[in-house]
Amino acid sequence: MNGALSFPTDAFEARLREVLRSQVEFIELIGDDLVTAGGKRTRPALTYLAFRALGLDAHPQEHDVAVAVELLHSASLLHDDLIDDADTRRGAPTAFRRFGNVVSVMSGDYMLSKLLVLLASTTPGLVRAFGETAAHVCEGEVLQFQVAAYGEYSHEHYLNVIYGKTAALVELAASAPALLVGASDAHQRALADFGREYGMAFQMQDDLLDLAGTEALIGKPVGGDLREGKATLPILYLLEGPDGDEVRAILERRAAHEGDVDRVRALAFAQGAVDRTRAAIQDRALRAVTALRALPASPARDRLEAFAAQAADRVK
Repeated sequence: MNGALSFPTDAFEARLREVLRSQVEFIELIGDDLVTAGGKRTRPALTYLAFRALGLDAHPQEHDVAVAVELLHSASLLHDDLIDDADTRRGAPTAFRRFGNVVSVMSGDYMLSKLLVLLASTTPGLVRAFGETAAHVCEGEVLQFQVAAYGEYSHEHYLNVIYGKTAALVELAASAPALLVGASDAHQRALADFGREYGMAFQMQDDLLDLAGTEALIGKPVGGDLREGKATLPILYLLEGPDGDEVRAILERRAAHEGDVDRVRALAFAQGAVDRTRAAIQDRALRAVTALRALPASPARDRLEAFAAQAADRVK
């Protein structure tokens, strides 16, 4: 991207660092990790592009909105790493491994408190959207554990889980600028629909890679979802097939037997579950692109469409 479409890295990182400043050293260190780790910054990138797609080359609160989106995402990751007992995040030790559970959880809460401060000078509608999104994230995570505990595997539950885990925050990232500036209902709906569908495609691709990818490709052992009892989309397709009882047994024992992951992986390819999942991802990506047609044609709209179009081709 060039010019107005370039991600304003320096301004964004400077504002992020400023917002995370604390007199407590451990909170500062975790904040520094967030800034220096970088990452793809996909969600704030969508926020900046949404401003541009609405015809705003600059807005005085755009950095605050983008930082607030990133803080909500980062706070959820701090909590997720603890819940998942993860050792590393982006190649570095997770915060709770370095500083302990209390520091990690409270630092995540600190990020949430700082985003509330940022939102205080915006609009009631935007504050409400952030609150609702945070609730969806919590519900998605808890529902995922509930489904695994009760063995209540269904497409409805799966879609609700991935909406909460991923798509709700992507929807917020894309639609927040429209809420802030009071854009037309059509433009608010277009950006929200785009973000939701792109987020769903993004998480579906993550789930597919976990089963159909390779360790060299995704940077971790395949089958992690199976070992946690998570019925992702390709698994749901297998549960409906001729070997559904076998797959359910493997899922319920968390792939504890040697060869379980390889068996499910082989069935997913042989019975078309991988291809069906890819088709579902492409359908969601197409919905995301179609939603954007309600916006005027522009380079920013083209960049947003490119995000969605690439969802099914992402390998990590």
